[in-house]
Amino acid sequence: MKHFISFFLFCFTLISPIANAEQAHYISDNLFTYLLKGPGSQYRIVGSVNAGSPVTLLEKDNGYSRIKDAKGRTGWIESKFISTDVALQERLPVLETELTTVKAKLAEALSTNDNKNSDLNSALAQRNSQISTLETRNTQLQNELTIAQDEVRSLRAKIDTQKDDLLMKWFTYGGLVAGVGLLLGLLLPHITPRRRKRANGWA
Repeated sequence: MKHFISFFLFCFTLISPIANAEQAHYISDNLFTYLLKGPGSQYRIVGSVNAGSPVTLLEKDNGYSRIKDAKGRTGWIESKFISTDVALQERLPVLETELTTVKAKLAEALSTNDNKNSDLNSALAQRNSQISTLETRNTQLQNELTIAQDEVRSLRAKIDTQKDDLLMKWFTYGGLVAGVGLLLGLLLPHITPRRRKRANGWA
């Protein structure tokens, strides 16, 4: 079992530098660091690496990492100065491009929104104008209806008055006719001459 664990650790030790070498590494932004001859501050400085420079991680030892920079130089730096994040100087153009794209989309969205708002405002103004026209027409029709109703009431009152006058005339005429008939009935017997009776008693 111990031999198996030892073999596993040995394989992991061999594979780890290869895996680290495949992943891109960068010197942390906002600084530069010295490139040392060995894994410690006691080793002499063989150069420096600027912030954001891409490097290849070869191995690690006691808080130091052996790297190979873009110039082909190899050396040791403190592991805390190595990052797997893409360097800012490489991210900046991408971010600027994304920012430009976002600004363009935002401007397009605002323009589209302004056009939509303009169309909505125009439609709203048209609807308000139509509503105002309809309200004016409705008021006019209501006034005309009120006038028509007043005229109808006036005509009905005239018709009722005329009916009353007509009835009164008919009653008056009827009374006159009845009075004349009664008067004639009373006067006629006195006006009409009487026939004399014959001697024998026959007329």
